[in-house]
Amino acid sequence: MLLESDLLIAYLKKEDWLKPLAKKVIGAVQEGKLKNIYSSTEVLHEMYYVFAEFATLETILVDLAKVATLTNLSFLEPGTEVYLSAVHLAKSYRISSIFDAIYAAAALSRQVPDHAIISTDEVFDRVPGLQRVHPGNLKL
Repeated sequence: MLLESDLLIAYLKKEDWLKPLAKKVIGAVQEGKLKNIYSSTEVLHEMYYVFAEFATLETILVDLAKVATLTNLSFLEPGTEVYLSAVHLAKSYRISSIFDAIYAAAALSRQVPDHAIISTDEVFDRVPGLQRVHPGNLKL
C-alpha cells in the first residue's frame, strides 16, 4: 500500500483533525504492524510547499527528515513512466493536484503490487484499478 501525503502532513502538524489517526497509522508502520508500506519521494516535495507558507526552512528540514527516516516506510522514486501516467490520470479523472496524480500513478505501478493507497482523499476513488483504503478502516 502507498501512504499518501495527507497522513504524513497531519502527523507533523501541531493541530489537525487527522492527527490522532495519523499518529496511530504511522505508529503501526513503525512497529511493523502494517507491512509493505510505501510512499513516494514526491511527498517531501509536497510537504515543502505546504509548510513553506508558515514554517522556516530549518523547521521544514527537520520535518522532512522525520518523515524520510520513518522506520518500515519505503520510498519510491517516480520515474518517467509514473510522471507521464500521472498527467494522463489527471486529465482522464479530473485530478487537480499533480501530487495526487503522481501518488495514484505510483500506486498503480508495478512497485505497489496491491495497487492500494492509504488516504482520506476521495479523488482516488475515481481511478479504476486503484483501491483507496481509508486509514480509519485499517486493521491495526
